[in-house]
Amino acid sequence: MIVAGRQGISIYTPSPHNNVKPPFVPNFYPTVTPDDIKEALKQVKYPGFSRDIVSFGLVRSAALVGDTAKVSLALTTSDPKIPLHIKQEVDKCLRALPGVKATVIDVAVAPARTASAPGGNLGGNAGAPKTIKYAIAIASGKGGVGKSTFAVNLACALAQLLTAQGRPGRVGLMDCDIYGPSVPLMIGLDGRPQVEGDNLIPMEKHGVKVMSMGFLVDDNTPVVWRGPMIMKTIQQFVQNVKWGELDILLVDLPPGTGDAQLSLVQTLPLDGAVLVTTPQPAATNVARKGGLMFQKVNVPLLGVAENMSYFLDPTGQKHTIFGEGGGQKTADSLGTVLLGQVPLIPEIRAGGDAGKPIVVTTPNSPAAVTFRDIGDRILLQLSRKPVPGTT
Repeated sequence: MIVAGRQGISIYTPSPHNNVKPPFVPNFYPTVTPDDIKEALKQVKYPGFSRDIVSFGLVRSAALVGDTAKVSLALTTSDPKIPLHIKQEVDKCLRALPGVKATVIDVAVAPARTASAPGGNLGGNAGAPKTIKYAIAIASGKGGVGKSTFAVNLACALAQLLTAQGRPGRVGLMDCDIYGPSVPLMIGLDGRPQVEGDNLIPMEKHGVKVMSMGFLVDDNTPVVWRGPMIMKTIQQFVQNVKWGELDILLVDLPPGTGDAQLSLVQTLPLDGAVLVTTPQPAATNVARKGGLMFQKVNVPLLGVAENMSYFLDPTGQKHTIFGEGGGQKTADSLGTVLLGQVPLIPEIRAGGDAGKPIVVTTPNSPAAVTFRDIGDRILLQLSRKPVPGTT
């Protein structure tokens, strides 16, 4: 209120002290809705992943009651640091909202696994198959490094090695690249898998049991899905595929550190991960981030495989087209080993396009020998891991 006086104009502030009731002071803060809170929480990333806690479905409820923001979270992890970190980040995010003066953050943590379950990471639950002895992720972080080609040839190499030990049909390959499944083409399979009750029967070739989204959609049908659908599909590939008795299941992951990766480690106990990279920094820098992601979710790194390491000309001379030493540097930085170096040769590409992996068609070639050497090293590392409940 402005009052004119003898000394000029002064500002008169109504208050109870001068017997004048103050006028209503509106709340200038906009109303914060639950959707506003969830939108803000998209800034909070799950530790080790590029995706946020909202897109991963970890936010169960959100509301603003008075000036208090209340949020309920549901996590599945065995790492006590993860809930604490997420809670701190959520609190920081909520307090930045207009009108929020206090927070109540309820975090429900479900153990990712029982003490008797195999493996040693945050993933795995009661729905994970008990017939899979070891599960290994094949990851790259970056696309275009030949990860699926590597995974197919490694699976065939492992099948050969186990068959020689009198254990045929004990290798599985799960293609988790939902958007661009290429495993069926590379291993030479097409058609639809059979259904038995509520389960799919994996298709089989070269001694490898295979399941892929490529079996379930037409070649001309793009998969346009959001995160929750991808996560559900991967869970079904683990829980609703009749894999049978497997010594080892290779999981060909898509590039990145998003929905597929988190869904996998929350569904299947992983006994290790193999990182695939080419030698140049553009690939190794991203592969290193992928390795750090696995370490954050307690998946042991079995090693780094350097693909397209060198080109062999007709005279047998090596040419390091993509540089050299990148795989070893990546392994050293992550505290793991270099499993092997796969050459860049036309026969590997041609075999993938024809559905005839070089490990099968030319088993004595240098490339095939390299794949079997890598397989031997992986089996050796796994044999040193104790498996509870087995003898």
